[in-house]
Amino acid sequence: MSELRLSSEKRLRIFTGRGYPELAEDVAAELGIPITPTSAYDFANGEIFVRFEESVRGSDAFVIQSHAAPVNKQIMEQLIMVDALKRASAKRITVVAPFYGYARQDKKHRGREPISARLMADLFKTAGADRLMVVDLHTSQIQGFFDGPVDHLFALPLLTNYVGSKVDRSRLTIVSPDSGRVRVAERWSDMLGGVPIAFIHKTRDPRIPNESVTGRVVGDVKGQTCVVIDDMIDTAGTITKAVDALFEEGASEVIVAATHAVLSGPAVERLKASRVSEVVVTNTLPIPEESKFDRLTILSIAPLLGRAIREVFEDGSVTSLFDGHS
Repeated sequence: MSELRLSSEKRLRIFTGRGYPELAEDVAAELGIPITPTSAYDFANGEIFVRFEESVRGSDAFVIQSHAAPVNKQIMEQLIMVDALKRASAKRITVVAPFYGYARQDKKHRGREPISARLMADLFKTAGADRLMVVDLHTSQIQGFFDGPVDHLFALPLLTNYVGSKVDRSRLTIVSPDSGRVRVAERWSDMLGGVPIAFIHKTRDPRIPNESVTGRVVGDVKGQTCVVIDDMIDTAGTITKAVDALFEEGASEVIVAATHAVLSGPAVERLKASRVSEVVVTNTLPIPEESKFDRLTILSIAPLLGRAIREVFEDGSVTSLFDGHS
C-alpha cells in the first residue's frame, strides 16, 4: 500500500494589481520572493478580467494594491483578485492596501450620507478577504469596520527618524494642521524626545470637499522650525494655509511631513509656490515624475510592509514592529 504524504508547509505568495506594481515589486524584493504572475486586462466596456498563471491552492496570499487614482478601478481590481484567489482555494487572503480608499468617509456628517469606509470593508470581506493590512488610516475607528484582523501599520517611525536627523531638536515644534491630529502630534513629540507641539484652529464646511478655513495658531512657534504633520496631502490647500499661518506667527522654517501623497489637482503647484522648506512623504501611492519637485523627499514604505507581511506569514507580532515587544 503506497503512503500518502501531505505537505503542511505554508507558501507565501505576493500578488499585485496594475495600480502600483512598483511598490509590490519592492516589497517582494524585501521578502526575497517573486511576484506571482497574473494576467489582467480591461474589456472594451471597462470591465476587468484577472487570472493567476500559477496554482495558488493552499497558499498564504497577500494582494497588494494601493488605491490610487482612478480609485474605483484599483479597488474593483483588488476585489476581483481576492474573489479569484478564494475560488482557487488560497488558504488565507490578506488585502494589503497601503492607502485605503474612502477612508475620509468614515462617519455621517449630516443625514442621508453613506459611511463608505465601512462599505469598503464589507466588500473585501464578501469577496473573501481574511485580513486587512493598511498604513496610517485617516481614523483608527476604521479598523473596527472589518470583520477580521486588521494590521494597522504606522509610518511614524520612518518619518520621525528622517526629520529628527535633519533638524535641531532644541528649536523644533510639531504642528497639527487641526485639532483632530493633536494626538498624532503628541506621538511625534514623544518619538522626538518631548519637543513642543502646536495646532492650527480651522473650520470646514462639510458641503464643500477639500476646502477649509485656517484660523489662529495655538501654541508658541516664534523662531521655531515647525513640522506640519498629516496623514495625507490631497489638494494641499489645508497644508499651505497652515504654512502661511505659521510664518505669520514668526516661525523661522516650516517642513511638511505626511504619509500619503495624493497630490490631486493644484497640490504640486501650491506646494511649489509655498515657503515650505521640504515636503516629506512616503511612497504608499505612486508619484508620477511630473509631480516631483526639488523640495519633495520620498521615503520607501516597502521595508515596513515587507516586515509586516513576514510577521503575519510566520504568525509573529506586527505590534512588535512599533513598540519593541513581542
